Amino acid sequence: MNTFLKRILFLLSIIALGLFLYSFFVENIFSQRLSPKDTVEFKLNDLKLEVFYNRPYKKDRAIFGALVPFNKVWRTGANEATTFETNQALDVQGMPLPMGKYTLWTVPKDTTWTILFNSKQYPWGVNSDMEPMWDPNYDVLNIEVPVQKLPSAVEQFTIAFDNSTDNLFLTMAWDDVKIAVPLK
Repeated sequence: MNTFLKRILFLLSIIALGLFLYSFFVENIFSQRLSPKDTVEFKLNDLKLEVFYNRPYKKDRAIFGALVPFNKVWRTGANEATTFETNQALDVQGMPLPMGKYTLWTVPKDTTWTILFNSKQYPWGVNSDMEPMWDPNYDVLNIEVPVQKLPSAVEQFTIAFDNSTDNLFLTMAWDDVKIAVPLK
Protein backbone atom coordinates (compact mmCIF):
# COMPACT_ATOMS: atom_id res chain seq x y z
CA MET A 1 0.00 0.00 0.00
CA ASN A 2 1.43 3.37 -0.90
CA THR A 3 2.13 6.13 1.62
CA PHE A 4 -0.75 8.32 0.46
CA LEU A 5 -3.38 5.62 1.16
CA LYS A 6 -1.84 4.91 4.57
CA ARG A 7 -2.09 8.58 5.50
CA ILE A 8 -5.73 8.78 4.36
CA LEU A 9 -6.65 5.66 6.35
CA PHE A 10 -4.85 7.03 9.42
CA LEU A 11 -6.65 10.39 9.07
CA LEU A 12 -10.04 8.72 8.62
CA SER A 13 -9.38 6.54 11.69
CA ILE A 14 -8.57 9.62 13.78
CA ILE A 15 -11.77 11.37 12.56
CA ALA A 16 -13.90 8.28 13.31
CA LEU A 17 -12.38 7.96 16.79
CA GLY A 18 -12.99 11.67 17.44
CA LEU A 19 -16.63 11.43 16.35
CA PHE A 20 -17.16 8.35 18.52
CA LEU A 21 -15.62 10.00 21.59
CA TYR A 22 -17.61 13.19 21.01
CA SER A 23 -20.89 11.30 20.66
CA PHE A 24 -20.15 9.15 23.70
CA PHE A 25 -18.98 11.84 26.13
CA VAL A 26 -20.67 15.03 24.89
CA GLU A 27 -23.91 14.01 23.18
CA ASN A 28 -24.29 10.81 25.22
CA ILE A 29 -26.15 9.10 22.36
CA PHE A 30 -25.64 5.64 23.83
CA SER A 31 -27.46 6.30 27.10
CA GLN A 32 -31.17 5.75 27.51
CA ARG A 33 -33.25 8.92 27.10
CA LEU A 34 -35.00 10.26 30.19
CA SER A 35 -38.13 10.77 28.08
CA PRO A 36 -38.12 8.09 25.37
CA LYS A 37 -39.52 8.76 21.90
CA ASP A 38 -42.68 6.98 20.83
CA THR A 39 -44.97 6.87 17.82
CA VAL A 40 -48.61 5.82 17.95
CA GLU A 41 -50.57 4.94 14.83
CA PHE A 42 -54.20 4.34 14.03
CA LYS A 43 -55.38 2.78 10.78
CA LEU A 44 -58.95 2.12 9.74
CA ASN A 45 -59.90 1.57 6.09
CA ASP A 46 -58.16 4.45 4.27
CA LEU A 47 -57.63 6.59 7.38
CA LYS A 48 -54.14 6.73 8.84
CA LEU A 49 -53.28 8.82 11.91
CA GLU A 50 -49.87 9.11 13.55
CA VAL A 51 -48.58 10.90 16.66
CA PHE A 52 -44.86 11.29 17.44
CA TYR A 53 -44.02 12.38 20.98
CA ASN A 54 -41.63 11.98 23.92
CA ARG A 55 -42.82 10.25 27.10
CA PRO A 56 -41.64 11.81 30.38
CA TYR A 57 -42.03 9.95 33.69
CA LYS A 58 -43.83 11.20 36.80
CA LYS A 59 -41.02 10.14 39.20
CA ASP A 60 -42.93 11.12 42.36
CA ARG A 61 -43.33 14.70 41.09
CA ALA A 62 -46.45 16.84 41.18
CA ILE A 63 -47.34 17.18 37.49
CA PHE A 64 -50.29 19.39 36.49
CA GLY A 65 -50.32 22.76 38.19
CA ALA A 66 -46.64 22.27 39.15
CA LEU A 67 -44.14 20.73 36.67
CA VAL A 68 -46.65 21.49 33.90
CA PRO A 69 -48.22 24.82 34.93
CA PHE A 70 -51.92 25.49 34.54
CA ASN A 71 -53.05 28.03 31.93
CA LYS A 72 -49.77 27.98 29.96
CA VAL A 73 -49.00 26.37 26.61
CA TRP A 74 -47.27 22.99 27.05
CA ARG A 75 -45.33 21.14 24.35
CA THR A 76 -47.40 18.04 25.24
CA GLY A 77 -44.58 15.74 26.25
CA ALA A 78 -40.85 16.39 26.41
CA ASN A 79 -37.98 17.23 24.06
CA GLU A 80 -39.13 17.61 20.42
CA ALA A 81 -42.51 19.16 19.68
CA THR A 82 -45.27 16.54 19.52
CA THR A 83 -46.61 15.98 15.99
CA PHE A 84 -50.00 14.77 14.77
CA GLU A 85 -50.43 13.62 11.17
CA THR A 86 -53.57 12.67 9.27
CA ASN A 87 -53.95 11.53 5.67
CA GLN A 88 -57.60 12.65 5.55
CA ALA A 89 -59.56 15.68 6.70
CA LEU A 90 -61.05 15.17 10.16
CA ASP A 91 -63.88 16.59 12.18
CA VAL A 92 -62.53 17.46 15.64
CA GLN A 93 -65.36 18.30 18.02
CA GLY A 94 -67.37 19.75 15.14
CA MET A 95 -64.45 21.75 13.71
CA PRO A 96 -62.69 20.84 10.43
CA LEU A 97 -59.02 19.79 10.50
CA PRO A 98 -57.56 19.45 6.97
CA MET A 99 -55.29 16.53 6.16
CA GLY A 100 -51.66 17.27 6.98
CA LYS A 101 -48.99 17.28 9.66
CA TYR A 102 -49.41 19.46 12.74
CA THR A 103 -47.61 20.15 15.97
CA LEU A 104 -49.83 19.39 18.94
CA TRP A 105 -49.83 21.83 21.86
CA THR A 106 -52.01 21.87 24.96
CA VAL A 107 -52.99 24.30 27.69
CA PRO A 108 -53.75 22.22 30.79
CA LYS A 109 -56.26 23.66 33.25
CA ASP A 110 -57.88 22.19 36.32
CA THR A 111 -61.15 21.09 34.69
CA THR A 112 -60.50 21.47 30.92
CA TRP A 113 -57.60 21.47 28.47
CA THR A 114 -57.23 23.54 25.33
CA ILE A 115 -55.92 21.44 22.43
CA LEU A 116 -54.03 23.36 19.72
CA PHE A 117 -53.27 21.96 16.26
CA ASN A 118 -50.52 24.15 14.79
CA SER A 119 -49.38 23.98 11.15
CA LYS A 120 -45.77 25.04 11.81
CA GLN A 121 -43.13 22.35 12.34
CA TYR A 122 -40.73 23.24 15.15
CA PRO A 123 -37.24 21.77 15.65
CA TRP A 124 -37.76 21.43 19.41
CA GLY A 125 -40.52 21.91 21.94
CA VAL A 126 -39.01 24.76 23.96
CA ASN A 127 -36.40 27.47 23.49
CA SER A 128 -33.30 28.08 25.65
CA ASP A 129 -35.47 29.87 28.26
CA MET A 130 -37.71 26.77 28.48
CA GLU A 131 -40.60 28.68 26.89
CA PRO A 132 -42.70 26.81 24.30
CA MET A 133 -41.63 27.47 20.70
CA TRP A 134 -45.34 27.55 19.74
CA ASP A 135 -46.40 30.43 17.49
CA PRO A 136 -50.17 31.12 17.77
CA ASN A 137 -50.22 32.63 14.25
CA TYR A 138 -50.02 29.07 12.87
CA ASP A 139 -52.88 27.61 14.93
CA VAL A 140 -55.29 25.81 12.61
CA LEU A 141 -57.69 24.60 15.27
CA ASN A 142 -58.15 24.89 19.01
CA ILE A 143 -60.78 23.17 21.12
CA GLU A 144 -61.60 22.64 24.79
CA VAL A 145 -61.97 19.14 26.23
CA PRO A 146 -62.93 18.16 29.78
CA VAL A 147 -60.46 16.60 32.20
CA GLN A 148 -61.19 13.12 33.49
CA LYS A 149 -59.71 12.26 36.89
CA LEU A 150 -58.20 8.78 37.04
CA PRO A 151 -58.45 6.51 40.10
CA SER A 152 -54.71 5.71 39.95
CA ALA A 153 -51.68 7.57 38.62
CA VAL A 154 -50.21 6.94 35.17
CA GLU A 155 -46.41 6.93 35.63
CA GLN A 156 -45.37 7.72 32.06
CA PHE A 157 -47.09 10.29 29.81
CA THR A 158 -49.13 8.33 27.28
CA ILE A 159 -50.88 9.30 24.05
CA ALA A 160 -53.13 6.73 22.39
CA PHE A 161 -56.04 6.29 20.02
CA ASP A 162 -59.21 4.77 21.48
CA ASN A 163 -61.80 3.32 19.12
CA SER A 164 -63.32 0.85 21.60
CA THR A 165 -66.84 2.34 21.43
CA ASP A 166 -66.92 2.92 17.64
CA ASN A 167 -66.15 6.56 18.42
CA LEU A 168 -62.55 7.56 17.81
CA PHE A 169 -60.68 9.54 20.46
CA LEU A 170 -57.12 10.81 20.75
CA THR A 171 -56.35 10.30 24.45
CA MET A 172 -53.62 11.71 26.67
CA ALA A 173 -52.98 10.48 30.20
CA TRP A 174 -50.43 11.28 32.88
CA ASP A 175 -50.52 11.34 36.64
CA ASP A 176 -54.21 11.26 37.63
CA VAL A 177 -55.46 13.12 34.52
CA LYS A 178 -56.83 11.89 31.21
CA ILE A 179 -58.32 13.83 28.32
CA ALA A 180 -60.06 12.53 25.21
CA VAL A 181 -60.22 14.49 21.94
CA PRO A 182 -63.12 13.29 19.72
CA LEU A 183 -62.15 12.63 16.09
CA LYS A 184 -64.46 11.82 13.15
